[in-house]
Amino acid sequence: MVTIYTIVFLGALVIGIMIGLPIAYSLMLSGVATALAIGGSATSAQTVAAQVMRGTDSVSMMALPFFILVGELMNRGGLTKRIINFCNIFVGRFRGGLGYVTIFACLMFASLVGSAVASTAALGAILIPMMVKSGYNREASAGLLASANLVAPIMPPSVPMIVYGVTAGVSVKSLFMGGIAPAVYLTLIMCVVWFFVVRKEGITSSAPKMTPKEILHSLVEGIWALLLPIIILFGLRGGIFTATEAGVIAVVYALLIGIFVYRELKPKDIFESFISAAKMSAVVMFLAATAQYAAYILTISRIPQLITQSLAPLVAHPMLLNLVLQIIIILMGTCVDVTPTILIMTPIMLPLLRAAHIDLVYFGVVFTLANVLGLTSPPVGPVLNVACATGDVKMDKLVPKVIPYYVLQVLLVFALIFFPALIQVPLRWFN
Repeated sequence: MVTIYTIVFLGALVIGIMIGLPIAYSLMLSGVATALAIGGSATSAQTVAAQVMRGTDSVSMMALPFFILVGELMNRGGLTKRIINFCNIFVGRFRGGLGYVTIFACLMFASLVGSAVASTAALGAILIPMMVKSGYNREASAGLLASANLVAPIMPPSVPMIVYGVTAGVSVKSLFMGGIAPAVYLTLIMCVVWFFVVRKEGITSSAPKMTPKEILHSLVEGIWALLLPIIILFGLRGGIFTATEAGVIAVVYALLIGIFVYRELKPKDIFESFISAAKMSAVVMFLAATAQYAAYILTISRIPQLITQSLAPLVAHPMLLNLVLQIIIILMGTCVDVTPTILIMTPIMLPLLRAAHIDLVYFGVVFTLANVLGLTSPPVGPVLNVACATGDVKMDKLVPKVIPYYVLQVLLVFALIFFPALIQVPLRWFN
């Protein structure tokens, strides 16, 4: 009977996706179809309502809309151009300097937004035209921007890590701290690849030079933007506030800086930020609600136990189990977005992880990184689509430019699997 339930669940999920239903509705469809096959109380409206409500009934999940709102406020409040100017001071003078400015601007913006799509849209609108005007290849510029923005869901505050933390019952604060080292590794990888791309493309120009007055002005204005991630990280590490409280503090800070310091955040911008953040949060929250019901049906139908039994021989070899799971996630990323993958796969993998005694925080960081690789892998590739739109580039021209970065990013995932200390050692210090 378990096999029948598995077929019903996966069949309904695939059919829902194929006919164009949103992932949330596809998850609900698969859950209801499996519940009908099971019968009993699983089909009652009370059970459905209780599980759907449980999916969003979490204090940690409340951090998600706050951090989404922070990204909206800071983006509309003039943060983007100040981050670019700040990075230009330190790395703009090198050969291919605008590329390095892009890489470090993505890292800094990631510490405020937590979404690769939002970061790509915000930075791409400014940096890609700037690079093309300076003589850079348009496709290479868009490929760099798309790949560099994969740091956004890894560097705290990370939206996918919040979703994983709530789903797996893991400390969001620890996940945030665990994401710092991989974010740095990603940034270094981007710099190495760009170093060779610059020479292959024959790029000789650097970023526009700045006068001493412009440098001082950019430093002063950039410091205000940099203070926000510093406040969040040190506050979390020191136990001064929780991840949810950090989100509230970040919103207040973003409002104060945007209104009184940068003076670019107008009432209309604030209103639009709240509307946009509410829409994005509603999508994720509804997805989490329907995923909880699907996870409940999976549990009572014993589908996770079936998968656990099939992979049971790997439990005695935690590293090999981790490798197999991450490869599955990377492959799923080519056709399923980040949040649905986390919500679908986490309840299935948890029994295996616990049986193999794999640290859930460490796994969550690697899992998130493997997951976000799908943002730049076709056919879904949300970040690729945004980069194409902002850079006026065709997908078939962009993908080859992304491949060198993607290959090294995949190798980074494998390195983190075979050498857990790359995450665990920095995490013990940050945590």
